[in-house]
Amino acid sequence: MSMTSQQSPANPAVAPKSTVRSSWPIYVGAALIAGVVGGFISLFFLADSLAALGIPDPGRLTTFGLPFFRGIAWILIALSIGSFLTTAFFLNPDIPDKDNSRLHEARLTVDGFIAKRTGAFAAFSVALIALLEAPLVMSDVSGTPLVQVLNLQMMSMALEQVATAQVWIITAVIAVVVGILALFSSKWAMQPVLFVLSILMFVPLGMEGHSASGGDHDYGTNSFLWHLLFMALWIGGILGLIAHGRRLGPDMTMAVRRYSTIALVAAGAMTISGLVNAAIRIEFSDWFTTRYGLIIVTKTALTLLLVFFGFVHRQLTIPQLKKKPQLFLRVSIVEVAVMAATAGVAITMGRTPPPPPRDPNLNSMQIVMGYQLTEAPSVGNMLTQFRFDILFGTIGLILAALYAFALWKLRQRGLSWSAGRTTWWMLGSLGLTVYMSTGLGMYIPATYSMHMLGHMALSMVFPLLMCLGAPLTLILEAFEPGRPGKPTIHDWAVALTHSKILAFITHPIVNVLQFLFFFYVLYMSFDLYQTANSEHAGHVIMNFTFLISGYMYFWEVVGPDPLPKRAPTIVRLGILFASMPVHLFMGVYLMQLTEIMGLQYYLSLEIPWDHDFLQDQKVGGGIAWGFGQFPLAIVFGKLALDWLREDRSESKFYDAKADVDGDADMEEYNRMLADLNKGGNQGYFRQQ
Repeated sequence: MSMTSQQSPANPAVAPKSTVRSSWPIYVGAALIAGVVGGFISLFFLADSLAALGIPDPGRLTTFGLPFFRGIAWILIALSIGSFLTTAFFLNPDIPDKDNSRLHEARLTVDGFIAKRTGAFAAFSVALIALLEAPLVMSDVSGTPLVQVLNLQMMSMALEQVATAQVWIITAVIAVVVGILALFSSKWAMQPVLFVLSILMFVPLGMEGHSASGGDHDYGTNSFLWHLLFMALWIGGILGLIAHGRRLGPDMTMAVRRYSTIALVAAGAMTISGLVNAAIRIEFSDWFTTRYGLIIVTKTALTLLLVFFGFVHRQLTIPQLKKKPQLFLRVSIVEVAVMAATAGVAITMGRTPPPPPRDPNLNSMQIVMGYQLTEAPSVGNMLTQFRFDILFGTIGLILAALYAFALWKLRQRGLSWSAGRTTWWMLGSLGLTVYMSTGLGMYIPATYSMHMLGHMALSMVFPLLMCLGAPLTLILEAFEPGRPGKPTIHDWAVALTHSKILAFITHPIVNVLQFLFFFYVLYMSFDLYQTANSEHAGHVIMNFTFLISGYMYFWEVVGPDPLPKRAPTIVRLGILFASMPVHLFMGVYLMQLTEIMGLQYYLSLEIPWDHDFLQDQKVGGGIAWGFGQFPLAIVFGKLALDWLREDRSESKFYDAKADVDGDADMEEYNRMLADLNKGGNQGYFRQQ
């Protein structure tokens, strides 16, 4: 992971005496700080707590090693994310002729290549650490010394039965994919993709631990996911900046300015999500009387110290960045050390037994779903019950806020925007928040029929509404293009419209197949449906898949936003017409099933009202049969009208052309027909 710089251009903002320095000692130092802090807290403060609860001691090697390597993995994931964040959005690539409209053709500069290589090596290192964590997890959960679990039988058992070990293997697979793709990428267009993929390394890790179990575990898991995401952006971003500055990279001021906005948002989001997660686990009175509470207090104090570092940057180092760039780097290195220590403290929370729950008498539904439903779904209780969805409810609010910000930027430029498009977007984004936070969303994991209704809404209603809001077009109009060779959000959006990956996904055949594939593969496999519903992670993945799949489908079919290549209206109309019966067939299939899908899962909920599982499944099939056709029929009607308008527009064009040239094309055509009728076709074609 050595990152000795080869950057040749000097940064005009850097003092002449500055020299290029390698950043790998900082990476190693940050990883070791996180690991050692987590390991020592676990070794000296938590072992007695675990023993008091009757949890077998797996030995000092596991007690120290498990959080030690976990801390290293967290920092390495953040480094990978920060490296690709840097190459994608902080550094200017080598654009042909400095023409920003050709950003999709741009190659990485030497500085960008080094940052990309750092991200790749960090990802491979994560994969290695993840493979080391699997036996440590098995040792920990079984209370068996590490040396005794290092055999094929125990490891096979771990991968089959221990969810946390499975999580680390999934993380390793994602990390290897990211590393391989990064090694073979040399163009800027791949960097945003690698940035998104690198974030996925944290997702499996956010789905396990205390947050993923017990009452309100949906709140715990979702808040922890937000916490990890913004922690990675905060730590990874500053690591990317430090490396860029020590390489004497160009445009340091621009990179710092962009990161500063991310850091401000990350600090607020981390604080809020951390407090929400803590409030779920313990009472405030336990903060200073229990070891779990003291860890929260320590982590909160360190987070506030990091906020102070942000204040120092904004008030002192950033204003003097051009004159004293080394001041920014020195403060940032100390800040990274505190960040790593904070991560090390946070890691121990996953192994620290929290105080007993406030209500120890949780029923089966609260344990499985995280909350309790007492009545059968009805129009009344679905509309009157409210429990904010921390994940999808927050996403809906963020999407609405970002759209409003873009509208504000558009107004600043003195431009107007369609009220209809704004209405569509707000109905889609805010509708998502309302749906997932009311009884409509709360009942999704409880019954098959409500699951199917949620599937239809998440894949066909909200994506369609948001597509009609034309967010990409709004970005293109609201933000000005960057200066030559210095792309901004406008130019990034233009590059998206030239993306080869997007062109492949939105190809009419591929697009309709992906839309239908997820529908069929879920409901044709009893085991997959059972597994997806049994875990909160399964619900999150399903709902995200429904949203993204639906959005991509409607973007290509009816969305007003530009695409790399869009099929003619008549082709899209034909494909839509051919795909409409699929939901009809699936609905009929589900209504005729005599075996109940996900029966073991639904029985585990111990639903407190009289419930006919088979009849409810037939209702779900009816929803797929009837409800699924409604939005598709609307889209079909819109495409038909578009086709009619295009046909009329084409007719008007030819009529106007005929008025100008005396209908020369028609006369030529009639002459050809006359020649053919007289047998003079050979002479006609010879003339051509």
